[in-house]
Amino acid sequence: MTVNATMPKLGMTMKVGKISKWYKNEGDSVEKGEDLFEVETEKITNKIESPGSGILFQIVVPAGTIVPIGTILAVIAEKEEQPERIEGIQAGEVVEMDSESTKSQSTEAETGSKKKKRILSTPSARRLAKELGVDLALVPGTGPDEKIKEADVLKFHEKGPPAPKISPLAAEIARQEGLDISIITGTGENGKITRQDIEGFLATAGDANQDAPPKVRVIPFEGMRKAIADNMHGSLQNTAQLTTFTEVDVTEMVRFKDIVKAEYKKDDSIKISYNDIILMATARALMRHPIMNSTLVGEEILIHDSVHLGIAVALSEGLIVPKLRNAEKKNLLQIAREVRQLAKKAREGALGVEEVTGGTFTISNVSMLGMDGFTPVLNPPETGILGVGRVKEKPSVFNGEITIRHMMTLSLTFDHRIVDGAPAMMFLNDLARYLEQPMLIMA
Repeated sequence: MTVNATMPKLGMTMKVGKISKWYKNEGDSVEKGEDLFEVETEKITNKIESPGSGILFQIVVPAGTIVPIGTILAVIAEKEEQPERIEGIQAGEVVEMDSESTKSQSTEAETGSKKKKRILSTPSARRLAKELGVDLALVPGTGPDEKIKEADVLKFHEKGPPAPKISPLAAEIARQEGLDISIITGTGENGKITRQDIEGFLATAGDANQDAPPKVRVIPFEGMRKAIADNMHGSLQNTAQLTTFTEVDVTEMVRFKDIVKAEYKKDDSIKISYNDIILMATARALMRHPIMNSTLVGEEILIHDSVHLGIAVALSEGLIVPKLRNAEKKNLLQIAREVRQLAKKAREGALGVEEVTGGTFTISNVSMLGMDGFTPVLNPPETGILGVGRVKEKPSVFNGEITIRHMMTLSLTFDHRIVDGAPAMMFLNDLARYLEQPMLIMA
């Protein structure tokens, strides 16, 4: 019997996924549990195992395609079995997968041959194209998913090929250089003119004595960078974000950290930072203000009894937010140890799915960048995110006198649909008191 491989659901908020790589080709033998394909989500990249054994009869969704969860990606059939081939995007079973069902993160770039694009067309369009001698690969489709209809073939035959296809970047370079793209031969898919085609034309045109035109450095807008952009844009479009600020006198927090540091100075494995103290204080404050430790899923607000803190970690290719789970139950040394382990795994690309999903609140600390404060953007479906600035010595009024104190700016962005300003500010005030007097964290 045939088995369909579908786009799995790798996290509570996952809606779509990108097929970044197939490990098998059509006609290859596959075994159940063997790596079959690789899925890239907004959080992480995972190897997905084959749901059955047999022959990879059909790859329905080619690599590089983004589809909703539950979409049929491939058909696995028994030997000698010839099931009907699937045309276009079709929904199948939604399979929810946990960390035990997926392999470790993989960031390998696909360097294989060019992906073969499926030509979707109606039977009548194929019949007419054959009669008129029209190459369907050149016909732009106007149906769903760019499916070619009979009218598309007739229009192509009567009016001839459409204007040359050109990538946005190539079009901009051609515009700046005043080029006639009709005289340029495209080497991209279906004859599309690419940046390389434009640069090649410019390099061979004009006087030989002229300097070569300046090259444009291109950074692909894809992968983690594209996922971050989509998430940030979606966050701002789909939530009612409000940010409030407060300046905190953290002189006692600085003193507290120095005491802990001195206590464990002989133990190289223990390193306490301001961020560790802030994480512990935030977890305790969230337990006092549970509405801030909530997520909005559909039409329901889920208030969580455990604090799973997201800790933003900057990588060269973007930002990732591993989760410190059950932070409210951990002491300062446990928090410090686990945070460093998560950061190390993030930089090594070794985080699992369970370590980047299921957060209830996020903290983004920019103190190491020398910033005093900023406006953080929510990480949906969470209700709040805390921005932490640097600790800075500055004059301040303390006990009626002007003296030098250690000051720090906190910024809280929250979803005004879920929580009003007053309770959000009460949470921020309590967090500020914990940092002003760290002994209150233990109360």
